Amino acid sequence: MAGNWELFSHDADMGIRGIGPTFENAFEQAGLALTGVLIDPSQIEAKIPVNISCSDQKIDTLFYDWINELIYEMAHQHLIFGRFEVKISQDRQGQINLQGKAWGETIDLNRHPLAVEIKGATFTELKAEQNENNEYVVQCIVDV
Repeated sequence: MAGNWELFSHDADMGIRGIGPTFENAFEQAGLALTGVLIDPSQIEAKIPVNISCSDQKIDTLFYDWINELIYEMAHQHLIFGRFEVKISQDRQGQINLQGKAWGETIDLNRHPLAVEIKGATFTELKAEQNENNEYVVQCIVDV
């Protein structure tokens, strides 16, 4: 998978950013960044698949929805994810639809010493755009 992810600090919270050759890849990379707030994503075994669907009128708020759906699944199913797949399409009415999948495993605090708890994505520094290098970049601040 091409692309990369990174974290950036923001006051008491944490910024996540995904960068890739497509918005789909950037969303996937941002999923890794979300996990990276908690633990090194490479330590997660991709054993349990979870389907995630969301839709919105704008790509930036679709990204916000994607991150919050991941946080919801992590909290309610006690999972942590290390692999992501995203497909984005647009219907005739202009609605942008995301069909995604996240793979992970049940959180085991002996194996996964989590750094913080993520409460949710925020609209702070929310972006979904193509940069000057023709890379797609998605980002937001998550409340920790």
